[in-house]
Amino acid sequence: MASAPTHPGDRHRLTDRFDLAVIGAGAAGLSVTYAAARLGVRVALIERGTMGGECLNTGCIPSKTLLTAAHRGENFEQAKARIKTAIAAIAPMDSAARYSDLGATIITGTARFTGRQSLEINGVALTARRIVVATGSRPNIPAFCEGIPYLTNETIWDLPALPTHLLILGGGPMAFEMAEAFSALGAKVTMIGGPRLLPREDPELTAPLIAALQARGVTMFARRAAAAKSGPLLVLDDGSEVAGSHLLIAAGRTVDVSTLNLAAAGISAGPDGIVTGRSLRCLGNKAVFAAGDVANPQGIGPQRYTHVAGSHASIIIRQALFRLPAKLSAIPPVRAIYMHPELAQAGATQAQAGPGAKTLIWPFAENDRAIAEYATIGLVKLVLDKNGRLVGAGITGPNAGDMIGLYALMLAQKTKLSALAGLILPYPTRSEAGKRAAGSFFAEKLFIPKISRLVKFLVRLP
Repeated sequence: MASAPTHPGDRHRLTDRFDLAVIGAGAAGLSVTYAAARLGVRVALIERGTMGGECLNTGCIPSKTLLTAAHRGENFEQAKARIKTAIAAIAPMDSAARYSDLGATIITGTARFTGRQSLEINGVALTARRIVVATGSRPNIPAFCEGIPYLTNETIWDLPALPTHLLILGGGPMAFEMAEAFSALGAKVTMIGGPRLLPREDPELTAPLIAALQARGVTMFARRAAAAKSGPLLVLDDGSEVAGSHLLIAAGRTVDVSTLNLAAAGISAGPDGIVTGRSLRCLGNKAVFAAGDVANPQGIGPQRYTHVAGSHASIIIRQALFRLPAKLSAIPPVRAIYMHPELAQAGATQAQAGPGAKTLIWPFAENDRAIAEYATIGLVKLVLDKNGRLVGAGITGPNAGDMIGLYALMLAQKTKLSALAGLILPYPTRSEAGKRAAGSFFAEKLFIPKISRLVKFLVRLP
């Protein structure tokens, strides 16, 4: 039966009553299940596909491994082997055996609601005091691409050989990362990204990434694809045609909750996912939470990043297991694009900060470490509100994803800009660029005639 324990290490025999049921074994679902099992809670984890979800199997891990292999000058076969090795090394941490040994009951199958706190999995019923829906998302496929051969992040890893000419439909982070990886591996790459590439990011920060791809020989069309023909061949909105050997669709992600029968649980959902409050409780049913890609919190919207899914899990754990209040922060999530150079953003961009926002910029061309390394492309950009408070930070440059954590912490803790300006950092490091940017804010206030006259007076005092 589908509901039988999948590993002999299960501490709890299968029961139809659980304290917690989790649907989906991706980043969010696994984190909630881990905490519940370690605390001795009767928890069922239901997964119809592969443990570890999209990030481990077809998303973050394979894509970053591919990029690393490409940057090291390895060929496509070597890159594929590295991807398999990386997944195999991480998979035991996400395996059914591990979670079963922790005390969770692992159920393989497709879950559907039969009531507000009841589920059916392959004909077997169970109930739970609390239910977490963490079913993730899938690639969004434009209607005009149906009927022609295409690849997505779920299938591109199965390619037997390197494409000779890869068309990439999309202009977001995945499109950029795959364009860089496949061009570095030796493929010809053409990107059809629409009128604006990386539309969620600050144009000043994205410009070096666009230039880097163009320098690699990637062709970019700032127009939309309007139709497709076999080949693959895309027809752009101006009537021109672009042909290649393979087509990768990287046009965002969508949520499919059609199999969940949410209406039976009184849960609302739309094209962007299951509607929740900032507590991640589903509207209409407080016994059910949504986490990860499938969640659409009111006033915030979907935030489809693996690290956000982990944050969702933490919020749910505090409420469902400890009965403590917890809710999502309104601060836009930290994120990164792992190219050469990298782009990372924490908090609001300049556009998001609204009228009266001010920016402080320090280019790496004026950073001693960057100069010493002959790698001066990029900048640090701090975004201040009209009152001079830090509301966002963006970095373009090597290891930007590693550097952005400082600013994410500052935003979360509401740290004053003066703390960054006074921070003592090792010399020479790229991190000094942010400190110098913050220092420029106070320099404007310090080096003025009034202060100069005061100092001249003070230095003459006995």
